[in-house]
Amino acid sequence: MSERTPEPMRRIVAARARGYCEYCRCWEQFATESFTIEHIKPRQADGETVLENLAWSCFGCNGHKHTKTQASDPETGEKIALYNPRQQIWSEHFSWSDDFTLVIGKTACGRATVEALRLNRFGVVNLRRLLRSANMLHQRMWKVMSKVYLSR
Repeated sequence: MSERTPEPMRRIVAARARGYCEYCRCWEQFATESFTIEHIKPRQADGETVLENLAWSCFGCNGHKHTKTQASDPETGEKIALYNPRQQIWSEHFSWSDDFTLVIGKTACGRATVEALRLNRFGVVNLRRLLRSANMLHQRMWKVMSKVYLSR
């Protein structure tokens, strides 16, 4: 089960994400932990190591997602499929707080994903605040970060 994703495939997945975690939108160049390949459908659930099933993820999101594919919507309690960066558009399920430090779930899928992956973890929110105070966060940049570059 510990098969390593081939390096050429890793490079494609990383390039497709443009330097951001495909879940929390943490900026890789400022992250405190390394980024990794995340199997959207986990290998334990027979998920394949193919580009359509791989996301570029910060270690925090990857660790919190682990083998989850569903979580409860905190508003309804209903079990919902987690956000899939290969099949869904980030901005349809998430938005930013007014100060661009918190990810807000707009849909049941978004809310469940925010909670399950803890997209507003203390360290990530602090990083967003730091980048904002250093004038490195601008609404235009966040709009770019909110777009998902799909390879369908």
